Amino acid sequence: MTSPAERAAPSRPNRRRFLGGVGAVASLAAAGQVPLEGTALAAPRIRGGAYPFTLGVASGDPTSDGVVLWTRLAPDPYSPDGGMPSRPVPVDWQVALDPGMRRIVERGTVSALPGLAHSVHVEVEGLAPDREYHYRFRYRGDVSQVGRTRTAPRANSAPGALRFAFASCQEWSHGYYAAYRSMAEEDLDLVVHLGDYVYEGGVPADGGLRRTATPDVLREGPRDLDRWRMQYALYKSDPDLQRAHARFPWLVTWDDHEVVNDYAGAHDGTDPANRVAAYRAWYEHQPVRRRSLPRRDGSLTLYGRTDWGSLAQLDLLDTRQYRSAPPCGWGEAPACAAGHDPATGTMLGATQERWLLDGLRRSRARWNVIATSVMMARLDHDGPTGDILWHDAWDGFPAARRAITDTFVSAQVRNPVMVAGDWHSTFVNDIRSDFDDPASPVIATEFVGTSISTNGDDEVYGPYYGPMMKWNPHIKFFDGDRRGYVTCTLDRHQWRTDLRMVPTVSRADAAAETFASFVVEDGRPGAVRV
Repeated sequence: MTSPAERAAPSRPNRRRFLGGVGAVASLAAAGQVPLEGTALAAPRIRGGAYPFTLGVASGDPTSDGVVLWTRLAPDPYSPDGGMPSRPVPVDWQVALDPGMRRIVERGTVSALPGLAHSVHVEVEGLAPDREYHYRFRYRGDVSQVGRTRTAPRANSAPGALRFAFASCQEWSHGYYAAYRSMAEEDLDLVVHLGDYVYEGGVPADGGLRRTATPDVLREGPRDLDRWRMQYALYKSDPDLQRAHARFPWLVTWDDHEVVNDYAGAHDGTDPANRVAAYRAWYEHQPVRRRSLPRRDGSLTLYGRTDWGSLAQLDLLDTRQYRSAPPCGWGEAPACAAGHDPATGTMLGATQERWLLDGLRRSRARWNVIATSVMMARLDHDGPTGDILWHDAWDGFPAARRAITDTFVSAQVRNPVMVAGDWHSTFVNDIRSDFDDPASPVIATEFVGTSISTNGDDEVYGPYYGPMMKWNPHIKFFDGDRRGYVTCTLDRHQWRTDLRMVPTVSRADAAAETFASFVVEDGRPGAVRV
């Protein structure tokens, strides 16, 4: 998002699935899914003997009996081949009950493929529900750091609580990831990343606010697969991002900057070859499952559902790949009648929207969490004198928003709560059944988190959007220019949100503090500050 303000200013293969990645053809994808005999000790040498696990480890998409484990071999991450031989190589992995990796419960060897930048996605199954595990990888004599992960509670069980953090918008050159350093010290079950994991621009020689020299090859922004891989390598080289990935399982979606600012599917002239490359690089660098393998046309399935026993259902949305052009105009533009016609515009596409609404209707969870990259609540820009809205968010697709809010009401969805990113600002919003009627009931709650680093320490959105708050009484809290993340703690009685802010992103060691806290009571939509 860029506002006008910014522009101005071997083991039981039948019990376990293995994934080494996907290439441009199906045979390449299949090659990475087969467990290998032997170990990575006999793997080919890396030129120069460099350490291969420079980008860390990660886990994601936990179920009640498994999780995805990720790493990428990249001893030379800013070369086109990452410093690896141009052939598949074996990588060992282990899962243990203890961080010392003495009580091994699962292990295997899988192929890392050059067509997938030698990334590894291992889908481990057969684990116990609601339990902490530890994992690591090995290539020849090199061993990765040990990661920590966990499984979800069993379906229909009643866990006492769920605690997760959500984050978004981490432009590397805008500052350090101090927020992740603090996040890694928290006691969390999950992290939800809502997009803008990388940005599409070139990287300054001095590293921007980080004041760190960067390789010359990064000067121009990504336009092909090799360069997108280098962009992810830069971001994932950050030690605090690595620490947060190694500490918790993540659920990951994307927003616009993983391709280009404010794009809408294939409807705005976005270079299709660059979009295909960007999507593939995203897959190569995230802890996601086989269902997200890029297809021949470059598209992939990202959206999905995670159940945390009977306590929570988390629906992770893809608000970019399937959206149409906004029916009333791009960016800041007046509202129009066409926006209320479901036939003229879509945010999710018909298939994803049907999946979401059907899942909400069937849900028996106490808390129904929708993770959406962009804000759902209305943001009236000019009050009674006009009808200007920001059409890159759900304001640009009011019919699609209404389909969701109507379902909240008609299906009596229990405790719907939206979490969103994108805006580099913090909002706490009441979601009303009809934003055209200020007297309509509050039916859901929304928390919009600020950026990890984007906009740096500058004041950009506060001065621009702050004066608009008087026209938006459903927005209960706004802060435009602090950086950080959000933690959410859910139990059977209430949801608590803590806004965790850092004082600056000019230092990696700036500690986060709780700036404000809000509670949503079971059965009572709307957040109350505590």
